Amino acid sequence: MLKYVDTKNAPAAIGPYSQGIIVNDIAFFSGAIPLSAETGEVVGTTIEEQTEQVMKNVAALLESQGAEFKDVVKTTCFLADMGDFAAFNEIYAKYFVGKPARSCVAVKALPKGVLCEVETIAYVGGK
Repeated sequence: MLKYVDTKNAPAAIGPYSQGIIVNDIAFFSGAIPLSAETGEVVGTTIEEQTEQVMKNVAALLESQGAEFKDVVKTTCFLADMGDFAAFNEIYAKYFVGKPARSCVAVKALPKGVLCEVETIAYVGGK
């Protein structure tokens, strides 16, 4: 049975998708971009500011299922500019200390013109 993630502590989906779906103790969270959960507006103008907001949104999604960053098994990271890779990694590393598996790619554009997006898969069994 599928369980849908729905938390007001993270930004609502801006399209026809859910914040995440849980199946067999694994949470598949949609990509988090640097939006305010309260206003739906983009937070920050630099890669550092936007990455910090993305991490707050990822944390809210994880917490909604009783999980933490250490429970993440895989991330997919999207950058609007691979020139931001080092700055993005500095902030990313503060949160994902468990070093989950990861892919990181540059894309032509991201929703709302943001600089980064992070998609996560986490173990939420027994939570």
